[in-house]
Amino acid sequence: MKPEQKRVATLLASVFIIAICGILYELLISTITSYFQGSSILHFSIVIGLFLSFMGVGSFLSKYIKNDLPVWFIRFELVLSLVGGFSAFLLYFAFSLTPYFYGVAFLLISILGAMIGIEIPILTRIIRQYDNLKDALANVLSFDYLGSLIASVAFPLLLLPWLGTMRTAFAIGLLNLSIAILNTYLFKKELRRFKQFIAGEMVLGVALLVGFIFSFQINSYYESFLYRDQVMVSKQSKYQNIVVTRWNKDIRLFLNGNLQFSSVDEYRYHEALVHIPMNAASNHEKILILGGGDGMAIRELLKYDDIQEISLVDLDKEMTDLAASHPVFTRLNENSLIDKKVTIYNQDAFKYIEKSSDIFNVIIIDLPDPSNESLGKLYSKEFYGLIRKRLAADGVIVTQSTSPYFAPDAFWCIHNTLDTVFSNTLAYQTYVPTFGQWGFNMGINTISKEKTIENIQKNLEKKQISLDYLNADIVEGLFEFSKDRKRRNTPINQLQSQRLIHLYEKNWNEMR
Repeated sequence: MKPEQKRVATLLASVFIIAICGILYELLISTITSYFQGSSILHFSIVIGLFLSFMGVGSFLSKYIKNDLPVWFIRFELVLSLVGGFSAFLLYFAFSLTPYFYGVAFLLISILGAMIGIEIPILTRIIRQYDNLKDALANVLSFDYLGSLIASVAFPLLLLPWLGTMRTAFAIGLLNLSIAILNTYLFKKELRRFKQFIAGEMVLGVALLVGFIFSFQINSYYESFLYRDQVMVSKQSKYQNIVVTRWNKDIRLFLNGNLQFSSVDEYRYHEALVHIPMNAASNHEKILILGGGDGMAIRELLKYDDIQEISLVDLDKEMTDLAASHPVFTRLNENSLIDKKVTIYNQDAFKYIEKSSDIFNVIIIDLPDPSNESLGKLYSKEFYGLIRKRLAADGVIVTQSTSPYFAPDAFWCIHNTLDTVFSNTLAYQTYVPTFGQWGFNMGINTISKEKTIENIQKNLEKKQISLDYLNADIVEGLFEFSKDRKRRNTPINQLQSQRLIHLYEKNWNEMR
């Protein structure tokens, strides 16, 4: 291969790698921001929009660089490697130890976007020295777009689940550094300070490599500030960050930084979630749980001997595997996930309901709050319509519905949405000390609200299931709401609008 051809091939490979790194930085910052601040579509849109804007700024500024193009390219690549490689480190630091998370995120986006925006025009101009403009542009853009595609596929399927956010950032930084080193040797003759470049690259390489090797320890250090208590489990799945903490006898589960339960009082939540609909239903043969991958709801269901089948649908296999095998979970859920009556389906709840032909007597929806669009669709009118088709004529559906005190508009939006599908919709609540007042909504097609409450009371008295919190005497009070939290008129949550998410964010922001 001629020297000119070798340079063109190396430069096009550089374009390819830069494109991969650029998309990965966008996805990484978007993901971390969504973990810490919620609302995934909002933050992904803002991060990508800002990133592209600063790429435009960088492209504009590139016209002022007229000489020593290879030298400038290597310098910018080193800046990308340094800033991008430590981007997750800085974001975790900003969120854990400072009030300036958004400021740090904006600074990272502006630097990374501008650097990438500068590099592509510079590379095009260098390649043009060995090729005509038409071919140079076509080749650069082709490799740029191909790299973007590969990065978009690799991030959710490989990097995030296998490396996690912190280690992924250091890995991308090392990838950027490899391009800087490669081009340093390629343009050795044009570099007046070749040895200084190599020395700097070696120092940066060591720093990034150390960060990569100790990324889990760094992550654990920051988690000690985020969660305060001892971190027992920290896992990054394809879908979420799973953290389990312990303080004395209090075990807590966090998904993407959001508390899911505390072992001190989770029984109050799960007894209200499970035993109210189970005692409202006349038949218990087939039960469906959507979410509930921790196994606590199934623990409560297994108190009913007349249940024949329990189907658990939880998207995250990492979560259900952890709950089925880790001692901290198996002690709490009493090995419920390995019971012979239980079948686990690790798939999207919407798709499961859409494709299923089974009919269930009770359907329990134990999903996280509707804080983003992927969860919001599981609280929509369309989803409840699909649920109704899978529910027996005398069946009962219940869904956890966030807090009627802290998020009243969101709570009643879920109620009003469910009310468009079922003949009778019953709202009820319980007090969980860790969370405060917490709400549920139940849908029934056959009997009235008054008769339903009466049946629940009678059945609880008759069956005498061993419970720590719930009893017949308090049932009627669960369905009563104070004057300041009475039913509100809200929009219906539909797939096309996802109004629930905006109400949820608005309510919780007002409480902060």
